[in-house]
Amino acid sequence: MSVTTTKFKHVSYLWDEKKAAELAGDEVALRIYRSNLLGADLRLTNYGGGNTSCKAMAKDPLTGRETEIMWVKGSGGDLGTLKSSGLAALYVDRLLALKNVYRGIKYEDEMVALFNHCIYDLSSKAPSIDTPLHGFLPFAHIDHLHPDAAIAIAAAKDGQKITEELFAGKIGWVDWQRPGFDLGLKLRECLDENPGIRGIMLGSHGLFTWGSTAYESYINTLEVIERCAQYLEDHLGKKGPVFAGARLQALPKGERLTKAAALAPVLRGFCSSHVKMVGHFTEDDRVLEFIDSNDLARLAPMGTSCPDHFLRTKISPLVLDLATDHNLDDVKALKEKLAPQFESYRQMYAHYYDSCKHPNSPAMRDPNPVVILYPGIGMFTFSKDKQTARVAAEFYINAINVMKGAEAVSSYTSLPRQEAFNIEYWLLEEAKLQRMPKPKALSGRIALVTGSAGGIGKAIAKKFADEGACVIVNDNDEQRLEAARKEFQQQYGKDVFIGELLDVTNAEGIRKVYHAASLAFGGVDIVVNCAGLSISKPIEDHTEKDWDLLYDVLVKGQFLVTQAGVEVMRKQAIGGDILNIASKNGLVSGPNNAAYGSAKAAQLHLSRLNAAELGADKIRVNVVNPDAVISDSKIWEGAWAEGRAKAYGVKVEELPGYYAKRTLLNEIILPEDIANACFVFVGGLMNKSTGNVLNVDGGVAMAFVR
Repeated sequence: MSVTTTKFKHVSYLWDEKKAAELAGDEVALRIYRSNLLGADLRLTNYGGGNTSCKAMAKDPLTGRETEIMWVKGSGGDLGTLKSSGLAALYVDRLLALKNVYRGIKYEDEMVALFNHCIYDLSSKAPSIDTPLHGFLPFAHIDHLHPDAAIAIAAAKDGQKITEELFAGKIGWVDWQRPGFDLGLKLRECLDENPGIRGIMLGSHGLFTWGSTAYESYINTLEVIERCAQYLEDHLGKKGPVFAGARLQALPKGERLTKAAALAPVLRGFCSSHVKMVGHFTEDDRVLEFIDSNDLARLAPMGTSCPDHFLRTKISPLVLDLATDHNLDDVKALKEKLAPQFESYRQMYAHYYDSCKHPNSPAMRDPNPVVILYPGIGMFTFSKDKQTARVAAEFYINAINVMKGAEAVSSYTSLPRQEAFNIEYWLLEEAKLQRMPKPKALSGRIALVTGSAGGIGKAIAKKFADEGACVIVNDNDEQRLEAARKEFQQQYGKDVFIGELLDVTNAEGIRKVYHAASLAFGGVDIVVNCAGLSISKPIEDHTEKDWDLLYDVLVKGQFLVTQAGVEVMRKQAIGGDILNIASKNGLVSGPNNAAYGSAKAAQLHLSRLNAAELGADKIRVNVVNPDAVISDSKIWEGAWAEGRAKAYGVKVEELPGYYAKRTLLNEIILPEDIANACFVFVGGLMNKSTGNVLNVDGGVAMAFVR
């Protein structure tokens, strides 16, 4: 194949000759390199979607003879992040021999188990359902992608005709069929009937392209997708306005975000009627163009075409019947407005399941929507974790692009309901779901931990993140917060946390952080009041300013953060947890500690009062009392340590040992110990406990609660 250009308008040419030269001679390494480049451009394929392969000679470990091996992306991998460990390696001759035992399309699912008899590398990833689609085509390098531009043509009513004319017969066509062994045979049949073609379009599904080298396959893929995209662009608007023109005008950005933040917890509550869900919000221009259009009512119920899109976004979205000027502050009236809409969606989904199910279909899954469209505002998506919710939004944007392109050149056709069901409730898909690891204890939970850029707060936030929660990391020190952002980004990635500047004495600032949490994750389930400071002085040296500062941060701050958190939790109506990090000093009288100790006692009793008031909302309020947590603590950096050392007649550096020796267990208390205590309250085993105090102090007898 001859390369005519490396300049493209609609796709990104990322091939680096120097990098490729370093991999020369290693076809598998070049195949991984090509896959990563293709996966880096969401216009070419979506997260976790598509597949690539290469075939090359390798030594058979049993015979020592050179034999043809195919390396293909294994089940569940992602092209953009693919490594060699994500590949399945199979003997090509054994894979081809499976044709001899194939009993027909009714029995094609049984062929998946036989892939294991073809495995060359016993440590490789499990082969995916796409394996025969690559194995039955004779090319050294093959790309199977889900580019929006190609699927727009594949999902168009006249898709086959457009494909034939656009590529002058050089791209074959195979009608929609569920991926599997039989589709692999259909691809080979298409190639045999059309020798010399450079690829195959799969109706409603995607694109197959190939080459004799990794580079030829890469360029061929880009050229085909580029031509599809240019064709769509050339026809855009010729039939009339996109999506039949605008039906309404989106609100200004600031108003959209304010309304989205106010609404997200309510939507999350409805979507969490089975399992707690995490949310994502986007007001991408492509989303607004679609949801504000005249064609929304016609196209949205049709659902998506590509099975990868469908599996992530469900049969269809819920389009809210909610005016942009609706009063979102009246939560009771808002829920009364939305409840019938959610119930109608659940009934629709149940009818879809009942009318399409087979005798051996898995039980109906969660009937709540994944995608929720609010005309004039934006799109919400809800799923088991932030990454899955975010990716669902990306997939629905892919679906919007497909609808837009298909409508420009013809008319859009979605996957028939029965075919969609057969994909969603495919027994092989169910088996894959059953093999997934069990959710962590805090999966689907969202936690705001005040003062979490260091010390106890950071340890708590990390513990919660380790256990599956999304966390809102915050501090009133920008420099300290930025360091924490970098640390959390490196350790957990963007889908686990957000970092926000927060002064717990500022009510407006607190509301802004909760708005950020609602936009990022859909709301909040766990609030940990950990932000604090300490001042240790004899009573005659204490100033009014000292007193006000301690009470503002410790008591007023706890009250304001809790108050705003409860407002969000009540919108969700799925319960929640308030954890207050008080102190041993709230129970024990000590020298030079009047303001701090009394403020901690106030925190402790405020917790009891809140527990008594919030039980009806299933919001639990509990207290963890640390003592002498010195490691990574901002409190101990300054005068507090000097004051305590002076009070006890020891040197500052002797404080850790002094505190340990006065405990019953003779232990130094670490931030991680407090984090573990917090997890005890929220990890699922203490769901019927509220108003409790848990001391984590190594055992200080004077601090025993009873």
